[in-house]
Amino acid sequence: MFPWLRVAGIVVALGVSFSTPVAAQQRNPLQKVGSTVLDEPAQGYRFERFVIDSPDHARRWRVNLGVPTKAASVPAPVLYMLDGNAAAMVFDQGMLSELAAGKAPVLVFIGYDNDLRIDSPSRTLDYTAWVDTADDENGVAQSSGGGAAAFYQVIAQRIKPEVQRRTRIDTTQQSLWGHSLGGLFVLSTLYTHPTAFQHYISASPSLWWSQGAPQGAMEQQFLDTYRGTPAQLTLMLGGDERSGNRGVRDLTNPRVVAHLRRIAGATPDAAYQLSGRLAKVPGLQVSYREFAGLGHGPMLPASLTATLTALYGIADRSATPATTPTTNTDD
Repeated sequence: MFPWLRVAGIVVALGVSFSTPVAAQQRNPLQKVGSTVLDEPAQGYRFERFVIDSPDHARRWRVNLGVPTKAASVPAPVLYMLDGNAAAMVFDQGMLSELAAGKAPVLVFIGYDNDLRIDSPSRTLDYTAWVDTADDENGVAQSSGGGAAAFYQVIAQRIKPEVQRRTRIDTTQQSLWGHSLGGLFVLSTLYTHPTAFQHYISASPSLWWSQGAPQGAMEQQFLDTYRGTPAQLTLMLGGDERSGNRGVRDLTNPRVVAHLRRIAGATPDAAYQLSGRLAKVPGLQVSYREFAGLGHGPMLPASLTATLTALYGIADRSATPATTPTTNTDD
């Protein structure tokens, strides 16, 4: 359990300071990864890469695997990270050195086999358990998503076995982290496969997806039926997200207007409210952490660095602005 102040069964941490841009910027969907720690010699870790093909060879997932180089007397904990290309951009050599000198987890970056920081079409399909139909900027109804069940099988049947073949992991210390739609995938995986991981970390989950469907039948069934092996869930949210402060939006941009209509499917504090409901589930330990002054985009690096601190004890860098662009205000 994360060591934060407990309030009514929920963990709340405030006071992380970030500056907020006066004018919010939209994420560049073509932003490239560039050079990361995966491309550099690193003390304490070696990196391997493997690619998983879909059965029809139409889709490819690139997995970068960070393996501690020091000899371990016991199997290592493992952290699976969605949006693996973007996650790799959060790490630096200092973080790797601290991780290697401490609990030395195996690091699994699950991304797509291209050089994009975020592959929006691919993640939209993979990370969502519900099909979303909404009007685009031209007023034309578009449907997307609904591939989470198939993507879970890729992780369970293809990625996890390959990770275990390549390195020695502790199957009782498996964690899954995701942000935004990735945070939504973390939740749907908890609801449908609560024993697949021991710790689920959902940052800024897109609970508005498909007119708020993630807050519907799947959640309720989990609330009604979960009596499984104890698991931990950490929910994280930016303070600006919870307050509804989305920065300055260009309301003359049809894409922005269409997106704002879509995210109205959930209240800004939906993740906070969800933490309260899930905290009542027997056997599920629920933590909630809020980052004062942060919007949606900056929550990706902040939540990942906070996760590394809480799980593996490295210095807390969650209040340090990232050096890569994180001003994305898309949800």
